[in-house]
Amino acid sequence: MEERKGKKILMGEVVSDRMNKTLVVRVDRVFQHSIFKKVIRRSNRIKVHDEKNEGRIGDKIKVVETRPLSKEKRWRLLEMVDRAK
Repeated sequence: MEERKGKKILMGEVVSDRMNKTLVVRVDRVFQHSIFKKVIRRSNRIKVHDEKNEGRIGDKIKVVETRPLSKEKRWRLLEMVDRAK
């Protein structure tokens, strides 16, 4: 799957696969506080379109930004990086 320039690509872990053709993915980010310099971890849960229903809980996946597919889905499954055991 080839994507155009300018599309965001994120990596995350599947935390829910109960919906049909939709995964819930936790995307973690790590940053440093601007004043106190403490390393902070934050995570977002995003809805991802999975056309073939191949994602399972615990899988590491790459997702790419796309047009709105539903009220909350703005991401599409790009590739499976690591399968859960």
